[in-house]
Amino acid sequence: MTLNKEERLKLEKDGLDVLHDIHRYAEAGFEAIDPGDFVRFKWYGIYQQKPKTDPYFMMRVKIPGGMLTYEQSVVVAELGNKFGRGLVDVTTRQAIQYHWLQIQDMPEIFERLSTVGMSPIQACGDVVRNVISSPVAGLDAKELFDVRDLVFAVEQKFLSNREYSNLPRKFKISIAADPRDLGHPEINDLALVPARYGEEVGFHILVGGGLSAKPHMAQNLGIFVRPEEALEVIEGVVKVYRDHGYREKRNHARIKFLVADWGAEKFRDKLEAVLGKAYLRGGERVQEDWNGAYLYGVHKQKQAGLNFVGLSLPVGRISGDILLEFARVAKQYGNGDLRTTNTQNIIIPNIPDENVAALLDEPIIQQFTAKPPTFVGHAVSCTGNEFCNLALVETKARMKGIAEYLDTAFPDFPTPIRLHVNGCPNQCGQQAIADIGLAGALVRRDGKMVDAFDVSIGGGLGRDAKFNRKIALKVPGDRVHHTIESIVRHYIDHRLESETFREYANRVADEELKSFLERTTAV
Repeated sequence: MTLNKEERLKLEKDGLDVLHDIHRYAEAGFEAIDPGDFVRFKWYGIYQQKPKTDPYFMMRVKIPGGMLTYEQSVVVAELGNKFGRGLVDVTTRQAIQYHWLQIQDMPEIFERLSTVGMSPIQACGDVVRNVISSPVAGLDAKELFDVRDLVFAVEQKFLSNREYSNLPRKFKISIAADPRDLGHPEINDLALVPARYGEEVGFHILVGGGLSAKPHMAQNLGIFVRPEEALEVIEGVVKVYRDHGYREKRNHARIKFLVADWGAEKFRDKLEAVLGKAYLRGGERVQEDWNGAYLYGVHKQKQAGLNFVGLSLPVGRISGDILLEFARVAKQYGNGDLRTTNTQNIIIPNIPDENVAALLDEPIIQQFTAKPPTFVGHAVSCTGNEFCNLALVETKARMKGIAEYLDTAFPDFPTPIRLHVNGCPNQCGQQAIADIGLAGALVRRDGKMVDAFDVSIGGGLGRDAKFNRKIALKVPGDRVHHTIESIVRHYIDHRLESETFREYANRVADEELKSFLERTTAV
């Protein structure tokens, strides 16, 4: 087997073994860092920030299931303020991302996080990443059962576990028992979704999902797994991937390619052979309409007298001071817990009935509202070329500006339209599942290369999950808001009664919409 460069680096030294070197480089300085260790830094959540010649890093901090205690929120916020120039980004995998960190900061960051049971370990790298879940796991009456203990058990099973510290590529897990598919199961390497087998409740197992340049929907293995069997099945899937996943080409190493080649039946048979047992066949997946994990407003919890409040963080970007304010009001009016969502927003849970009104009157809640405008409230963005070396274009400010423009053009728009933007093909912004997705590109104009976007429509998960399709190519960045405005106007003028944007997008002919865009967006 011919191994790619990263595989050879991992054979020379395991990614987990770089911790000692991080502490050594913190003393010796940025210039002392071995180039191979920049790759291994990912095992501790650390990426080089753009440009790579500057001594700054991005860091992700894992938040399994998006669950934060008051003490954890305070530490996360204080570290962002002290070392990250105040920036604290919420990611599409419920994690926190810092910017502007320096190598000498890392020991203190590691230490402060460990005091509250948090870690950046395996937030990046060819390992099991942050486990995501329904952002209201354990709170919402719709879920069949509480998955929180399983989420934490999976985190502990793989954390710093050298049996699984050298996978062919990153491995993303979603665990949820909510029938609305709030964990976005179809785009994860492994997803556990709620199912019934007669009177029993448990999981169906989906394997092989993923986005990037060649997105794949996860396939259902067709087995029913009881909650107490779930951890062994998860470990078994990771073993199969570790031992049989592809390692020759970096862009062909995710589990989605193995599952696509094998098929669900062969993968299931291999899994059962590895585990030495067979699982029940069949059962029924429990599904309701997918809402994209948008949970704005005040909602009753399954616990009597308590509520959770969903708030909007436009494109997931806040400051340490803002997070401290969220922690304060969560403590004052609830029990101090917070939840991050995979739509880059935040939820304050466990608010007694009698405290809801006072919470909603807080200035921080007025600013980051529970009733956001339609487009700003459904906008998602990757990091973009402000910090990311892979991104071609700026995304955060661009997406916020587009959403604000659309909310002005279509005030009080009644139908959610989900907008996602990516600066590169890796799809951290998950544009392939958006109602309207933007993929960054470059186009030549007046002799210069300028930001541009491919525009796609019609994506979504849940029932009839599908990726969106391109409708306009390389639209200049200063015109893309007009293109989206025209798409929305066409939807308004041509939708059927009660038709969602996704239903409209799946019905409208490409040529009809392209012709309309040519007429209405020509410069």
